Order: sequence, then structure tokens, then C-alpha cells
Amino acid sequence: MNMAELNISKDKLDILGKLNVMAENLTGAFSLRVDGSPYAKGSSANVTITAKKDLPGIDIRVKAGTKGEKIHIPVILTQTGIKDLVYNDFYIGEDCDVEIVAGCGIHNHGHEDSAHDGIHSFHIGKNARVFYSEKHYGESTAQSGKNIMNPTTIIDIAEGGYMEMDTVQISGVDNTIRKTKGKLGDGAVLKITERIMTDGEQYAETQFEVDLDGVDSGTHVISRSVARDNSKQLFISNVNGNNQCSGHTECDAIIMDAASVSAVPKISANSTDASLIHEAAIGKIAGEQLVKLMTLGLTEKEAEDRIINGFIQ
Repeated sequence: MNMAELNISKDKLDILGKLNVMAENLTGAFSLRVDGSPYAKGSSANVTITAKKDLPGIDIRVKAGTKGEKIHIPVILTQTGIKDLVYNDFYIGEDCDVEIVAGCGIHNHGHEDSAHDGIHSFHIGKNARVFYSEKHYGESTAQSGKNIMNPTTIIDIAEGGYMEMDTVQISGVDNTIRKTKGKLGDGAVLKITERIMTDGEQYAETQFEVDLDGVDSGTHVISRSVARDNSKQLFISNVNGNNQCSGHTECDAIIMDAASVSAVPKISANSTDASLIHEAAIGKIAGEQLVKLMTLGLTEKEAEDRIINGFIQ
């Protein structure tokens, strides 16, 4: 499928750009969903993407041994009042090494709420490696309805498998509940980095739960966030060490104005060979950091922005 056949309008291309997806990415193995319906998709020699028959969504199957393949699965909403629910299942064969680029962008300039709930299930084979990135972005006016995104990610990693997730939400999402659940086999590793910024009256909640069932399995989670104005954030983590394993979760947040941030950690060692750590730090920008940058000629606002951008990058 070529670009002429895709027939993507400029406003949709602009939203895709906010998700770090260019039009030229929509070739080979890809799926584009627009306004609650499949818009276009393609497969490659090693990656097959098919529509589900019983649910809205797709099945992505990657052949064993596939290396270096990049799969794009963006979703965009450009109409107000849409309530989109999609189920995507990823079947990653043994010994693969692939990258998956997902994300949702909402352009809501109407009076009704627009929402996208994406339920992604990963079945990662032995010794396979997956890098998964997901960006959420919203834009609206003061009179628009809310932009709502609720991603759920369910991960099952077989022996020796590895998955790295990089998730970003930095603009325009009014309400989000982000759920991630993992189950790890022998030697499997799950690494997650999330970056969130909220402002106005926005609310963001992260729920992370992983079962470290396999020998020498491990997880490492880093959450960095900034809460401004009257926004609220909640970070909940639950790591169960059920074997010889290692787990580490880290929540760092900058709080500003009248915002609030809560971190609720839970680590459960169900084996004497489990090693689990949780760290959390919440606070305002240090005064000496602002002063140092202001002595270089920046205004207080410019200094704040410089610190925040560096923190969540």
C-alpha cells in the first residue's frame, strides 16, 4: 500500500507527527485506527496483522527468528464524542528482536468527551526481545469535552525473554488510568520507563503489578512525573517475588502549585531468594537549581521549564 492509497488528511498527519509516526512509517507491517474504526493496515514477510473476528482490534504475529523489524500501530481520534475500545494481541515468536511503536492522539474540539481504551496483550516467546514505545497526546480548547485514555498492558514473558516499555504522556490528556500486569518466566526481564506531565484539573493514575515467577527473573520500573496547577497523580506498584529474582521500582515526582502526588508501593517477597526494592521521592524544584540557572540569564519561568524538560526526558 502506498501513500496515495492511504489518503491521510493533513490534520491526521499532524496528530501522527505528535506521536512520532511519519506517513512513511505506514508501510510494511502497520495498523492505523481512526475515529473508532480500522483505517488501514499491512503485513510483511515476517509480521502478519489480521483483524479480530469477535472483538474490535487486531492480532499481530511475528515469526520466530525475526530481527530488526519495526511495527507501527497508531490510533487517532479527530471527532468529539467517540468512545473507542480496542483489543490488540501480540504473539512474538522465539528468538525475535523487534520494535513496536504505538500511541494515541486525540484532537477534540467539540463539547463531548472523547475516549480511547486500548487493551494490549503480549505473548513473548523464549529468548525474544521486544522494545515497545507508547505516546499519548491530546489537544482541545477550553470549551471542549475531555480527552480520556485508559491503556491496559498484559505481558507474559517466556524463559529468557526481554521486554522494554517506554511510555510518555506529556500533554492534553484530562483523565487516564494506566494498568500494566506482567508474568515472568525463568530469566525473563521486564523494564518500564514512564514519563507523565499533568496540569489544570487533570488526573493520572498508574497501576503496575508483576509476578516474578521464574528463577532469575527481574523487573525494573522508573516513573518520572510532573504535576502542575490543580492536577492529581497516583502511582501504585505491586511486585511479587515468587522465586530467586530481583525487582526494583522507582517513583520520582516534581510537585508544583496546588497539585498532589501519591505513591503507594507494595513489594512481597514470597521466596527467601527474592530481592526487592522500592524508592519514592516527591518534592518541589529545589531553590538552588532555579537560582543557578537564573544566574545564567534565564527567567524563573524559563529555569523551571528547563529543569522540568530535563527531568522527564
